[in-house]
Amino acid sequence: MFSISVAAVVFGVVFLAELPDKTALAGLVLGTRFRASYVFAGVAAAFVVHVALAVAAGSVLTLLPRRPLQAVVGALFLGGALLLLREARKGGAEENGEDEEVKAPSDPSFWRVAGSGFALIMVAEFGDITQIMTANLAARYDDPLSVALGAVLALWAVAGLGILGGRALLRRVPLHLITRVAATVMLVLAGFSFAEAITG
Repeated sequence: MFSISVAAVVFGVVFLAELPDKTALAGLVLGTRFRASYVFAGVAAAFVVHVALAVAAGSVLTLLPRRPLQAVVGALFLGGALLLLREARKGGAEENGEDEEVKAPSDPSFWRVAGSGFALIMVAEFGDITQIMTANLAARYDDPLSVALGAVLALWAVAGLGILGGRALLRRVPLHLITRVAATVMLVLAGFSFAEAITG
């Protein structure tokens, strides 16, 4: 059964965690070189694959007994929050985007551009914090459809922002601030998960 509240929570958490990610900057680079709709099609398809894998992994975690599951989920959220806080300390050093080199396809056809966007996201996002977070959320809420929809929409929103207007957003909102907000949300979720593991 679909839950709007679960999808909304997942959307917010994944959106905040993905916004400072380098893949948003990669989308920005591709969007400045090629037609935005072509880039978005490839990026969006790759995010669907990543979310499907993450939700499947999270659904397997739900087979664990409730208290150990909540302890595992809490530990994973805590680890994710610590990773995000470490990134925040860098003070938005990735804002210049020089870490992402995207090669332009020789023929800017739909399939070439979309394929480049798909391949870039498939490689860059595999095992990424947002994929791990989506698996955790799927395990926590035991609602694969709501988690998948919230995560996909969040990733698409970030991709759209990166492709269409990421540079303007990054001028107004420092990456380290966004990262700290995402880490705080993950710490809160870790606290809830640990409390459920203790109280049962």
